[in-house]
Amino acid sequence: MVSAVQTISAARGKNAPELRGFREVQRLAYACAEAVAGQLRPGVTEREAARMQRVWLRERGVRDWFHLPFAWFGDRTAFAGFKVPLQFFPTDRKLEPGMPFILDMAPVYKGFTADIGYAGCLGLNPLHNRLLADLEAHRELILREVRERRSLREIYEDVDRLMTAQGYANRHRAYPFGVIAHKVDRVAERRWSPQVFGFGTQALKGLVSDAVHGHRDGWSPLWSPYRFSDHPPQPGLWAVEPHLGFRGTGAKFEEILVVTDSRDPEQSAFWLDDDLPHVRRWAEERVAA
Repeated sequence: MVSAVQTISAARGKNAPELRGFREVQRLAYACAEAVAGQLRPGVTEREAARMQRVWLRERGVRDWFHLPFAWFGDRTAFAGFKVPLQFFPTDRKLEPGMPFILDMAPVYKGFTADIGYAGCLGLNPLHNRLLADLEAHRELILREVRERRSLREIYEDVDRLMTAQGYANRHRAYPFGVIAHKVDRVAERRWSPQVFGFGTQALKGLVSDAVHGHRDGWSPLWSPYRFSDHPPQPGLWAVEPHLGFRGTGAKFEEILVVTDSRDPEQSAFWLDDDLPHVRRWAEERVAA
């Protein structure tokens, strides 16, 4: 894996050339999510929705992955009953009217990695709309506290407290190690890269390498509620995914947060891109209110 930490730290800016490739692949992934969401109909299965994402991205040049696309329908958007990692993989669950869904994909394009999550619903669902609206406060809290250089563990706990105050359950805790985020980076371009249990081997090698170096230096590439995340944010790119759940309905966003070593608060951390579906949705709701 090719490290982006030093170049981002030196660039100190959202418009830095070093970030363009990450922004491009993240926008590509969200375009895929919107395109596939627009094609979903009653009776489509999770496996079919995941395949639609793979095909769409491969047709546009994606040949490698941090992880292959996922799709979750109905109460699986809240990870209801999930006990083992294999339960995250797409199933034959069929989409029904009014049912929430989440599309999650992590393509590597031109050596740049994205990991995104897109929450939608097939038709009207007031509860799902409420969850989507309440996610905005989590995006604001995470950015604010990263800029304050609080520990990742402390920020995780504050997100948890906000979810509880909103009346929701923390569903990102169901992920391996309970992570709300993980680091992403450049990946060496290959014509073909194998996958292991749905994860690209090139990207996994990079994450393992970060874990080894981080353990030596006192930080982790996994943002979790555990002691190994009890340190300030490490400069680099983090795929952040707060995930709310309420009575079998789940919703989340996932996008890249850039952390630098700048002493300027606004340059020390920022979301890679504010022109994303969930951000536009919140802006439109404020205008309509």
